[in-house]
Amino acid sequence: MPELPEVETMRRGILGIVGGRIAAAECVTCGLKPIRISPGPSTLRRRVVGCRIEAVERYGKRVVLRLDGDAALVFEPRMTGLILLADPPDAEHLRFCLRLTGVAPRQLLFWDRRGLGSVRLLSPRQLQAELGPAKLGPDALQITAAQLRERLRTSHRAVKVALLDQRAVAGIGNLYASEMLHAAGIHPAKRCHRLTIAAWERLHAALQHVLSEAVRYEGSTLSDGTYRNALNTPGSYQNHHRVYDRAGEPCPTCGAGPIRRIVQAQRATFFCPGCQRLRGAANASP
Repeated sequence: MPELPEVETMRRGILGIVGGRIAAAECVTCGLKPIRISPGPSTLRRRVVGCRIEAVERYGKRVVLRLDGDAALVFEPRMTGLILLADPPDAEHLRFCLRLTGVAPRQLLFWDRRGLGSVRLLSPRQLQAELGPAKLGPDALQITAAQLRERLRTSHRAVKVALLDQRAVAGIGNLYASEMLHAAGIHPAKRCHRLTIAAWERLHAALQHVLSEAVRYEGSTLSDGTYRNALNTPGSYQNHHRVYDRAGEPCPTCGAGPIRRIVQAQRATFFCPGCQRLRGAANASP
């Protein structure tokens, strides 16, 4: 967390800053683990103050502010980062602030409880090298069924693990991979190269539906309460989860189950053994 729906919600929530100018860039003094700020605070401040914000974009799980002069200010929330317009959850974990003029929002805040996020100013060449097609696959909300199959069909990895590969498809994380595989009726340990064309079609349809619905509900705020939208309001897609973090409960789709939890690539996976059957000993290892 946050994954594509949460980051897309952040992006949409701050669109009001487009057209504004950066009056100040403040790296907030914090006694906790510092986030990565690149270049250093004084250099970043000198290079962005006075710049106009031309666009707010999303690259996978990152929010990118396009500035006049072609530079890009990249916010990466990682595990607990939030991009806000006001009212951070607390002042202790506030990390970075842009003061703005010429638009209604007077500030843009970056808050991060665990300090794993980053704020980086990149040139067009750096942006292409770090977030271009060589590093990020097609966006999960834009990828076609044919592209999804072509990029993953020869992999011998479990499909759940492969979906987390940002070079293959950008934006999918642990939570939504479990949800979309359940919606598609595919066992998370099924090997990519063993999926049929029909299964790839189902997975693509489930991927688009789950992510679009999660964006519509402004993402998922889990039990720790960390994720919030740009106005510090929780998302509500957690109320529509079918399997994620529901181990031991009956499956809401088939009424049987119970939903199981396994670990794949050191990440928790949730699935229904009734809806998502795994056939064949060759597929048995996650």
